Amino acid sequence: MTFREATADDLAEIVRLLADDPLGATRETPGDDIPEAYFTAFAAIEKDPNNAVIVAEIDGRIAGTLQLTFIPGLTYTGGERAQIEGVRVAAEARGHGVGQAIIGWAIERARERGCRVVQLTTDRQRPDAIRFYQKMGFRPSHMGMKYPLT
Repeated sequence: MTFREATADDLAEIVRLLADDPLGATRETPGDDIPEAYFTAFAAIEKDPNNAVIVAEIDGRIAGTLQLTFIPGLTYTGGERAQIEGVRVAAEARGHGVGQAIIGWAIERARERGCRVVQLTTDRQRPDAIRFYQKMGFRPSHMGMKYPLT
């Protein structure tokens, strides 16, 4: 398994992964001709040195993805935090250690960068994901809130 920063050529496959679960299916638009908004968002991520979309590859195929964002802050004595978002593993690769490997890779990048904490959110409707993250060492510590704008 190898890890690399995604390219715009990977977007259709990444969107397919993002849509491949009950929640993602309600908010993503996969297909060969994905909406331009994905390309616009990817271009902004690509330009930001504190942001990256990462893919895990096995035999040249994308097996998983996540977005890793480094957030400077005043808390933790001015320490930086790493935010993990959009974690998905291809259905055919689930149960083979891809999720553990890509999350572990992201944690190591955060450690190398000197981050004080790695954080992520997951929907309460994803009990399997919650168990997975807890097995990886993440602990529920805060109550997240969202304010929908659409």
